[in-house]
Amino acid sequence: MKDSPHPKESAPAKSPRFIDRALNTIERVGNKLPDPAALFFILLLVVWALSALLASTQFAEIDPRTSQPIQIKNQLAAPSIAAFLANMVTTFTSFHPLGVVLVALLGVGVAEHTGFINACLKGLLSFTSPKLLTPMLILVAIVSHTAADAGYVLVIPLGGVIFYAAGRHPLAGIAAAFAGVSGGFSANFIPSSLDPLLSGLSQAAAQIIDPSRLVNPLCNWFFTGASTLVIVGLGWFLTDRVIEPRLQSTPVDGDEAEMPKMENLGPKERRGLYAGLGALVLGIAILVFVSVPGGSALRAPDGSLTASTAPLMQSIVALIFLLFLIPGIVYGYVAGTVQSHRDIIQGMSKTMSTMGYYIVMAFFAALFIAAFGQSNLGALIALKGAGLLKALALPGAVTMVGIILLTATVNLMVGSASAKWALLAPIFVPMLMALGFSPELTQAAYRVGDSTTNIITPLMPYFPLVVVYCQRYVRQTGIGTLVSIMLPFSVVFLVLWTAFLLVYWMLGIPLGLQAPYTYP
Repeated sequence: MKDSPHPKESAPAKSPRFIDRALNTIERVGNKLPDPAALFFILLLVVWALSALLASTQFAEIDPRTSQPIQIKNQLAAPSIAAFLANMVTTFTSFHPLGVVLVALLGVGVAEHTGFINACLKGLLSFTSPKLLTPMLILVAIVSHTAADAGYVLVIPLGGVIFYAAGRHPLAGIAAAFAGVSGGFSANFIPSSLDPLLSGLSQAAAQIIDPSRLVNPLCNWFFTGASTLVIVGLGWFLTDRVIEPRLQSTPVDGDEAEMPKMENLGPKERRGLYAGLGALVLGIAILVFVSVPGGSALRAPDGSLTASTAPLMQSIVALIFLLFLIPGIVYGYVAGTVQSHRDIIQGMSKTMSTMGYYIVMAFFAALFIAAFGQSNLGALIALKGAGLLKALALPGAVTMVGIILLTATVNLMVGSASAKWALLAPIFVPMLMALGFSPELTQAAYRVGDSTTNIITPLMPYFPLVVVYCQRYVRQTGIGTLVSIMLPFSVVFLVLWTAFLLVYWMLGIPLGLQAPYTYP
């Protein structure tokens, strides 16, 4: 495979297409926003102010979590401020993405520092057609959903590395991976811990009017599996025909020393690669061996390996750490890139040194997200929207589209899939059951809306991390840059995935196991 020239200089000026002009405008406006860390701090102040203004207002919406009228909690009240100060450290250290990113990257950093990841990519690219890099990357990104948040710390940065090593624009690779990991969050042919989590909430909502109604954890499995093909196809087209051509005028000005090179594997590298892959395969084999037995300590109390309570699912981050650390060390010693344990520690330290900016952003993001949740502002927005949709009394199919659009809108402010469904399911599921539509269909509509706008909201906890990944290659990348890159994915996924659900429904293809379209 030959290297393609990277865009070091701007391409000759051409008359931009309308879509390019629109995206360029979004990028310019977005990049004029404050630094992401400052933006989260400003939003924290906004939450405090709104919560103080609305705390005395009585709302008619019933909070399904308490069965009481929803109440905005004043975050400027003396007890709230005292709790804010007392819990500031734990709010930050318990911020879920922070631990996931730092622990996983300790192992990944060693594998990168010793050259194991670079050698794997060279080997992969030596026999992979450049035309198939995009769909392969998006498919891997989709499969990564099975391992909880692993895709954010593994697949997305590797998207940039793979594209750059293949002579393509690295931001296009990051965008394709981000689209698969987050924009296509509910597209996967492999069940994950999210399936039983959402179905449990759907079942509880359905039992409000039918106490005997059960919802199978795999009730959307066939639909999400088929959606994989939709997301891969759409992501492939958008990356190669829309995103990457637009990025050709964006110069790659990152540190050349940190960029992967495409020289052929040398004898030592090849031996190290075989040894490292052998260690990786052995580690996976040991994991499978200890997981398969019915009495495995890695299984949940009900025997499931994929339930959110299963120790295996709860150990994903630790497993990523080990399954990159050990092969990376083995590769280093065999290939001669590691001389002592000090080189291993240096690899970890080097990786952590690049995370300083993200840690600062995570601090303010953690404080904002905690205050937003405690204030109940997000819950109020969701319940107001759901109430409006219910009051419109639209036909069933139109209501399904409304659910998707409402979920996509709320998703811009409330990131957690389970938290949103906990609020919306008790309203939508019984409402549509009364119209003759099953909880499984309503849940499928929710999952489409919940996925498609993840990639354009800076309030999504991993969004700042993706900005950091981009800055490795294009130093001036800001919020506007990333939003403008991802917006075509978001809009196209939302429109065509919604259309796919409606056609899927019209054809009567099963949604999943024990998943009718109608009720009763």
